[in-house]
Amino acid sequence: MEEKVKGPASYFPSIEKTYGKPVQHWLDLISARPEEKHMETVAWLKSEHGLGHGHANALVAHSRASNN
Repeated sequence: MEEKVKGPASYFPSIEKTYGKPVQHWLDLISARPEEKHMETVAWLKSEHGLGHGHANALVAHSRASNN
C-alpha cells in the first residue's frame, strides 16, 4: 500500500501542474534567499512569480524545514 504524502509536500503535484515548473525550480529560488523571513519569501513568490498563498507557503515551509 502506498503511503499518502502529508504536509507541505502534498501540494507539490498541484504546484507543478499549475505553474509548469518542477518543484526543484521553486526550492532553488527560495534557497537563494536564506536571509528572508518565511512570510517575506512567501510574499515575494506571490508578487514576483504569481504563486497562490497556499502554494508559496508550502514551498517555503518545506524549503526552510529541509535546510535547518
